Amino acid sequence: MDNEQARIMDVLQLAVRMEMDGKEFYQKAGEKSSNRLTGELFQHLAKEEETHRKKFEQVYEAFKKERNWPDIEPPSDKGKVLKSLFAEATKALGSKIKVTESELEAIKIAMSMEVKSYNLYHARSEESTLPIEKRFYEALAGEERGHQLALSDAYEYLSDPAGWFTKTEHWSLDGA
Repeated sequence: MDNEQARIMDVLQLAVRMEMDGKEFYQKAGEKSSNRLTGELFQHLAKEEETHRKKFEQVYEAFKKERNWPDIEPPSDKGKVLKSLFAEATKALGSKIKVTESELEAIKIAMSMEVKSYNLYHARSEESTLPIEKRFYEALAGEERGHQLALSDAYEYLSDPAGWFTKTEHWSLDGA
């Protein structure tokens, strides 16, 4: 096995571990959540991490056999589920939501995890000389970036609901 093939295998194994760790973290955080938004957000992210893990394992097994990047499509819902989940929850919860410090801390940890995943996948997409591998990692980097943005939005909303609504709805005090 040449150096590039070894590097591909190492990154795939690391990605599988990161996705497994992410799923476990999200499941535990979701179970401990005291409100609908964080509970559903964490549970949805756990499902997405599991989907990513399965894709990485599928690529890993195929690459191990063939020594060539397989033609496997990356998972992608383009964040549609997260956007609708967030929109529904904010509409239902309004600006009177209660959140614990541990939930906010869990969101901060989750954002950091998503940034690490994004950085790994983005770097690998930049390093790769195989167009199919490059596309795969670009798609996964995009998914992880979407997760991070959803978590960031949730953090802003949960830590300052009224401010979040003002910013999001573009309310202003114009003196009229």
